[in-house]
Amino acid sequence: MRQSRSVEDFLEALLMLEEKKEPLETTKVAEILQVSKPAVHQMGHELIAKGYITREDYGDMTLTPAGRKLATEVYHRHKVLKAYLLEIGVSETNAENDCCQIEHVISQETFRAIEKLIKK
Repeated sequence: MRQSRSVEDFLEALLMLEEKKEPLETTKVAEILQVSKPAVHQMGHELIAKGYITREDYGDMTLTPAGRKLATEVYHRHKVLKAYLLEIGVSETNAENDCCQIEHVISQETFRAIEKLIKK
């Protein structure tokens, strides 16, 4: 089930930090999303309530299995769409910016068609 863009972006940011072996801390997430630390803190509470993350008091966040599943899906869409945009000649900067927008609104049918094309 798709979530709001802010939820998807937040979870994707956590997964990206995890892959880089960096701590899943408020400051790092705020830098990636270019939002304030209080905004990250507030979203953290929402994601805890939805069962997507856990966090100990004043500690780093951890993705739950449900949060990891959603983050992985979003990050996969991101990588496939960026590869497609680069393949058709879009610059690196624009491909990165555009795929961040497209990944939240693209239909499953269109995404699967692009994914199939990229796998060839």
